[in-house]
Amino acid sequence: MRNSVSLSIMEFSLVLYGIFLWVLVIFSAFLGSYSHEVLEESLSSSSSSNVFSNNFLFGTASSAYQFEGAFLSEGKGLNNWDVFTHDPGNIEDGTNGDISVDHYHRYLEDLDLMDFIGVNSYRFSISWARILPKGRLGKVNKAGINHYSKLIDSLLERGIEPFVTLAHFDIPQELEDRYGAWLSPQVQEDFRYYADICFKSFGNRVKYWATFNEPNVQVIRSYRRGVFPPSRCSGSFGKCRSGDSEREPFVAAHNIVLSHAAAVDTYRSIYQAKQGGIIGIVINAMWLEPISDSFEDKLAAERALSFYMSCVKTQMQVPGASCIWELSSSDGGNFGT
Repeated sequence: MRNSVSLSIMEFSLVLYGIFLWVLVIFSAFLGSYSHEVLEESLSSSSSSNVFSNNFLFGTASSAYQFEGAFLSEGKGLNNWDVFTHDPGNIEDGTNGDISVDHYHRYLEDLDLMDFIGVNSYRFSISWARILPKGRLGKVNKAGINHYSKLIDSLLERGIEPFVTLAHFDIPQELEDRYGAWLSPQVQEDFRYYADICFKSFGNRVKYWATFNEPNVQVIRSYRRGVFPPSRCSGSFGKCRSGDSEREPFVAAHNIVLSHAAAVDTYRSIYQAKQGGIIGIVINAMWLEPISDSFEDKLAAERALSFYMSCVKTQMQVPGASCIWELSSSDGGNFGT
């Protein structure tokens, strides 16, 4: 069995749901004896007893593959996770996200629950394969457009602000098969085209956009350790069929960052002025401290931070910079500048 994921898809969804419940419990404890009505009043900008600032957002979040299900419904094509989870040995107990929590069909019930607990924002991701089953060379799936349009309208009707992520680890399998997805610069134009469709279709109602969710996690798990699709890694890192753990994570990161730049450029140059939204990217963040005050330990912590976060941030901030440059700067110079 190669690179088994320790948690099944259903188990992982339940873990996320459990974390959400604990957050809700802690939040409720913080509010003491506040009732649901008092919580709603506290989140209302017009409330004189508002304990939060007027722009405070208390929300929930999901990702398309983990929540939607309906993996081949109404014109959706296969994505990389559909194929990966159906390949025996990739998921320990053989489960998949074909149905998951069926958010695609039961989103109105889910939104009613969000409304009941008093949240005022919801971050979700769009399934790229539901909008463009075959990338820019195929047709736009109108059923997918209609689904997300109804979801967004339903959120706004309940006073819940939509936060939309364009890519949360999933990509049409067609692009993986055609040119290797994030390992090819061709993906940049595909992502720009996909983003443009989303801005055009939903931007009159969506004011908060994220291009990618945690690309620094994605490239490590997909191209270094091989535990996420397309499961590519060197033999010393896992039991992948092929891959290069020393090179491919940086190639993928570079193409993701350039795809991000292409989408941001499209939004800012064509849509932002008339739609009035903002756009960014979500990077997984962690902090590392040296175990001692020695130069070697300080350099090790700095290098680790550079590898995990700065190699993505620097490419967005400095034209021509790359993760390869940062990792080769082993002389103790300025990382991430």
